[in-house]
Amino acid sequence: MHNNSSMLARAIQLTTLAAIAAPAGALAGGFSLNEQSASAMGTANAGAAANPENATTALFNPAGMSQLSGTNISFGAAVLDIDAEARQSSLSAVRRNPAVPVQPATGGGDIADPAVLPNFYLTHEVSDRVDVGFGIHAPYGLAADYEDDFAGRFFADKTELTAIAFTPSISVNNGNGLSVGAGINLIYAEGRLSRYQDLSAVAGPAALALDEPYADIEGDDIAATFRVGVLYELSGMTQIGLSVQTGTDLDLDGDATISDFPVLSSPGQTTTLTEKVRVPLAIPGSATLGLRHRFNDSFTLLAGATYARWSRFEELDIYSREGQSGEVSQATGRQPGQPITHITEKWQDTWQLNLGGIWQVTPDWALKAGYAWDESPVNKQYVTARIPSQGRHWLTLGAQWKEIAGGWTVDAAMGTLLFSGDAKVNDREYGHDNPTQPATPANYQGTYDLSAWSAALQVSKAF
Repeated sequence: MHNNSSMLARAIQLTTLAAIAAPAGALAGGFSLNEQSASAMGTANAGAAANPENATTALFNPAGMSQLSGTNISFGAAVLDIDAEARQSSLSAVRRNPAVPVQPATGGGDIADPAVLPNFYLTHEVSDRVDVGFGIHAPYGLAADYEDDFAGRFFADKTELTAIAFTPSISVNNGNGLSVGAGINLIYAEGRLSRYQDLSAVAGPAALALDEPYADIEGDDIAATFRVGVLYELSGMTQIGLSVQTGTDLDLDGDATISDFPVLSSPGQTTTLTEKVRVPLAIPGSATLGLRHRFNDSFTLLAGATYARWSRFEELDIYSREGQSGEVSQATGRQPGQPITHITEKWQDTWQLNLGGIWQVTPDWALKAGYAWDESPVNKQYVTARIPSQGRHWLTLGAQWKEIAGGWTVDAAMGTLLFSGDAKVNDREYGHDNPTQPATPANYQGTYDLSAWSAALQVSKAF
């Protein structure tokens, strides 16, 4: 028992460290990540709220823990790689002073690097009626990084969001097919936004001879969401599950730094400005419905639907925490009560629809397949260079091996994202008071080619 406890503690520690150190993944639904479990990924997360195969149910629907016996652990990782690059032929960029050309001007290269997303889940049967669980996973992530000569560098350079969630949960069942569960997602998030600054409005053509100031904002915060779930066995072959999660608001507190900012009183000299800032970020609430139906011992059909309230994400603003005394606020002439910068988002609520199946080939081996249609929440009128996005089709395949006598299970899955079209970016500068009308002539347009793949591996053990 002591050895098992030490191994378990070490696994939790390593998973936590890996999740915090891992690069943020590229967006899957807004900035939510689908790759939380290889066993669920094999069926494109179809019916995950109604199919408690292993300890990952502590995340998808805590009520499902009531159908697991003893102690269960699941741990693994997913690799996600999205290729996103603007076509050179589609680029168009205008400065705040249209008479000053944007030079040089490239598409910025492939803006997304591969991301590793680890996870760990644990459930324990306390009694015939009560189960508890715990999970560590990466619920949200975003990473984009343009090359320095990007045509839209005055709108975006680096965009990063890395989040790690700790999820304790509990479930209770009535012994007659009905279970309810609840859990808390304690989320730690780090974010970064950077871009180059356009001096053309104040310096005119002389801006071409000046170093372009570079603004870099970083911050972090802790927040919580709450999840409740219900699982009901309609019959020995069919069950239905519902999982609802609340939204929350992150307030990423950190610092803004602008380097190479020109000193007006000393031509040719530059300085570095700093200011304490905060960046509010709305996290959506969601509801997931799942259905599992076993036709026979060989084939199981899974289906699901998730509704997410992305309309909470209306803007991406950077506010000062120093009032009018901050160096950045003074240098940029920020008005009282206004953010230092404002980006209009006005995202929209979305649906994700899932369908999958499991074919039990032998008692030891099962094959899985799944499909999901994942709507993009990004408002087509305000697609920014930071998050070029489109709706997507998610196709997955999976395999599962069970060592029945020892309680071991290994899941492997792979998937591809087929986007419904090219992402067309039309980035403008909008004011906070009038967020639907451009505040300056500055503009960046580009058409992005998008493609993606993912793969995941998971090991589960029942004690």
